[in-house]
Amino acid sequence: MEIKIQIPDYKAECGITYIWEDNFEIQTKVENGEIIIQANKDGLISLANHFLNLAQDGVPNGHHMHFDEFNSLEKGSKELIVIKK
Repeated sequence: MEIKIQIPDYKAECGITYIWEDNFEIQTKVENGEIIIQANKDGLISLANHFLNLAQDGVPNGHHMHFDEFNSLEKGSKELIVIKK
């Protein structure tokens, strides 16, 4: 199986362009001090896209992505913040 991911070029004036797969589901939680990300196939592909997007050379260090139950994650999920170092 081959999965193709489109990574839009980063533009400082627009920020990161997020591409979500149609039926994505992503849930995050913390159990016993461990961070758990649970996602269906479309959710995993979407996250892969976002991480590759953030990894682009043009994205400055310190730039971050912030997801929560009001922004893309399933109800009851813990906030997920990914920062480029």
